[in-house]
Amino acid sequence: MKLEEIIKGIVTEEIKGDLEKEISGIHIDSRLIEPGHLFVALKGTQTDGHAYIDKAIEKGAVAIVCETLPCSMTDGVTYIKVESTEDIVGKMATTFYGDPTSKFELVGVTGTNGKTTTKELTAAVLSKKYNIIYTQGNYNNHIGVPLTLLQMRPDTEMAVVEMGANHINEIAQLCSIAQPDFGLITNIGKAHIEGFGSFEGVVKTKNELYEHIRNNGGKIFVNNDNTLLRELSKDLTCFSYGKDNNADIKAEVVSFNPYLTIRWNDNEIKTNLIGEYNFENVLAAISIGTYFNVDKTQIIKAIEDYYPTNNRSQYIKTDKNEIVMDAYNANPVSMSNAIRNFRRISSNNALLILGDMKELGKDSENEHSIIISLVKELGFNKVFLVGEELLKADIDKSFSHFSDVDELISYINTHEVKNHKILVKGSNSIHLEKLKNIL
Repeated sequence: MKLEEIIKGIVTEEIKGDLEKEISGIHIDSRLIEPGHLFVALKGTQTDGHAYIDKAIEKGAVAIVCETLPCSMTDGVTYIKVESTEDIVGKMATTFYGDPTSKFELVGVTGTNGKTTTKELTAAVLSKKYNIIYTQGNYNNHIGVPLTLLQMRPDTEMAVVEMGANHINEIAQLCSIAQPDFGLITNIGKAHIEGFGSFEGVVKTKNELYEHIRNNGGKIFVNNDNTLLRELSKDLTCFSYGKDNNADIKAEVVSFNPYLTIRWNDNEIKTNLIGEYNFENVLAAISIGTYFNVDKTQIIKAIEDYYPTNNRSQYIKTDKNEIVMDAYNANPVSMSNAIRNFRRISSNNALLILGDMKELGKDSENEHSIIISLVKELGFNKVFLVGEELLKADIDKSFSHFSDVDELISYINTHEVKNHKILVKGSNSIHLEKLKNIL
């Protein structure tokens, strides 16, 4: 496709070079660039794509979209300056592929908790039979969704796309990009209240996936044990899963100490996931695999071979302690589930390390107080709290408190923590993952 066609409808500030160039691919990662590709210099929170423009050109990029033109420009390369690369990368991607989702079946996954794990498990299962693409990591926003579609190859048969949101109408926008044929909401709970305004706002936004499916004649996978999801989906075409005997796919929990084992029909599936709360995520993947006719033995193998990454419910045994590292994200539901599950698998040597839950807005004080009450109710004695919200919630100062993770690290370096079973849980911005190397 000609470069001129790709940028049609995009507001540009300056163009240097030929717009008649043929473009054979679009990427934001310079490592993936091949001759004839267009490189978008995306500004992220961790890295700035502008620093990799020269590298992209070395690998064969013939066009650069950027927010700041380089001081020195390479002959034969077209440079396009825009106000925001973030705002236009999705549009360019969908233009380039010309409605890519019409070429394969796509499963959209959203929810308050478990969507990344469910997406990863589902992708592992479906890949046993199909050529698939799926969301990498939790790259699930207006940039990540179109970039997932950019992975499409001529032989792509299915896609699994994770959809995240922190404000109303965001799931609807992502659906307009991805056009899912199938949908799954893992659950709906309190998270990102700051952006949604209320729990009702969370429900409305997650339900936007169901609305898209409803309006386009698709099908959903629904947890039959979840009353709210059953109510929201009652007029939709459903394939259900759960402990409920009426579900299309039924299973039960066998054990979770520390790893989750479930029984599906006559098969025990031994996962590498921590916590009973992962039961629903596993069963969702089984349901989707079953619906799409993946062989039963292959479904089981895919789930048993899956290992969580990115500090999500990871079990780590060091020479000092046993650690449940779940520090990627936290909201009232996931925090409560993690603490309750940890109580069931821990003993007198238990240590809780909890960080603040972010983006709860006006509900923050109350939700942190509920967590403190739960910790006391379950009888935890040794607790390290990290963050100002938990400090305020611990009114009678029952537990040890640290303003940030670096202060806690300093404490641990002078007060050895040994022979404990430890739960590490908090929002990603608290950076509790830094504790991994010292516990």
